[in-house]
Amino acid sequence: MAEARLKTVLGHMNGHVNGFQQGSMNGHPRFRYTLDNPLLSLEQRQFYEDNGFLVIPRLVSSQLLDACKERFLALCDRRLPWNGITMMKDISLAKSSTVTGERLYNKAQDFVYDDVLFQYCLYPPILDHIECFIGPNIRAMHTMLINKPPDTGSQTSRHPLHQDLHYFPFRPADRIVCAWTAMERITPDNGCLIVLPGTHKGVLHQHDYPDWEKGVNKMYHGVRGYDDHPIVELPMEKGDTVFFHPILIHGSGMNRTNGFRKAISCHYSSADMEYIDIRGTSQENIAKEVEEIAKRRGMELEFQDIWRFRSRLCRGRDPIPVA
Repeated sequence: MAEARLKTVLGHMNGHVNGFQQGSMNGHPRFRYTLDNPLLSLEQRQFYEDNGFLVIPRLVSSQLLDACKERFLALCDRRLPWNGITMMKDISLAKSSTVTGERLYNKAQDFVYDDVLFQYCLYPPILDHIECFIGPNIRAMHTMLINKPPDTGSQTSRHPLHQDLHYFPFRPADRIVCAWTAMERITPDNGCLIVLPGTHKGVLHQHDYPDWEKGVNKMYHGVRGYDDHPIVELPMEKGDTVFFHPILIHGSGMNRTNGFRKAISCHYSSADMEYIDIRGTSQENIAKEVEEIAKRRGMELEFQDIWRFRSRLCRGRDPIPVA
């Protein structure tokens, strides 16, 4: 475990990871996916340019992660009101009348208005790195605390290969980035992230529910045709944070251990981004699904308005409206 993690981190420093070589640094190449900022080295910028992800070890403090964990457990136990947070259940347990608490909920989503969990989004070392990808005006767009449970045998704890941009009705894609932090040791055994390096240079693919025999969790859409593609596993220690591009194809395996696998993440976008009309595109299926869920909760909102509601400024300023 320690050897695998060290190999990944050293790869980010030395220019390669599991056989994926970064480009030449001769002549200070023009970067598309990062901005000029002294926090990242040229080698780190080139690694992200070539692969679409970058791991920064020990970035987030244990104190913050422990506070977020305790908040999540309080939400699971209903010791706190959810106040707009979506608490999601694994499909294999959704109809159970005996499973409760931490075992029942596999995700807390949309926590930008929670005083404790939002501290992750505001954490200065994370925002300092986010500036390297999207600039100084930063909005938190999509927030999740993921509690991958021990798999019940149904293999529903895995997450199909997908691109996060599928869920987002805003652009440009190159000014969106995810920060994903391990809240404990994460390994291939308990379902670490898997990535397909370099796929961020491609296009947004059609996403659908995978044909899994025992079902798939709600809104776990996936791409097709990449099941045999070489992958890179990302084992991580508590506090390690991976930044990745929204077109990067990624997913995670099932949790084959008896414990939980917790991670917390936030997708950030430049506050200068623009919402787009996704009607007639490959994103129309997820838009209809999200709008239908909102309607069942008494909210008649369009897809773009739902995203406006669930986002929050973290640093800098929003653009000044044109009169």
